[in-house]
Amino acid sequence: MTMTPQQLVAEAKSQIKETDVAGAAQQIAAGTIVIDVREPAEFEAGRLPGAVSIPRGVLEFKTPEHPALANKDAQILLYCKTGGRSALATQSLQRLGYTNLVSLAGGFEAWAGNGQQVVKDTTSFGG
Repeated sequence: MTMTPQQLVAEAKSQIKETDVAGAAQQIAAGTIVIDVREPAEFEAGRLPGAVSIPRGVLEFKTPEHPALANKDAQILLYCKTGGRSALATQSLQRLGYTNLVSLAGGFEAWAGNGQQVVKDTTSFGG
């Protein structure tokens, strides 16, 4: 059976845990590891506080070496722009043995849209 990208995301969401912005804010305050699975340019333009950039395209390959992914039982929050890539990333990490994963429903857009803190890179170039 051929699936659309939307169907893949829907299937992933049925197999993972998601949280809303309020839940994500509580997790961040509690010290949860936050992983941004968007592309580097998206990450630089604005991210959740304390987020680590591990783009979706390389996530599975980074698991053995990245310090943020060293503990498979650590509490980890994943997010992307709207929640699709992070749902797929969460499902992939579950398959690799990670046990305490949650994806931010609505992603960065929901976070920023709810007036939550956004961290941006500031450079000498006026960024």
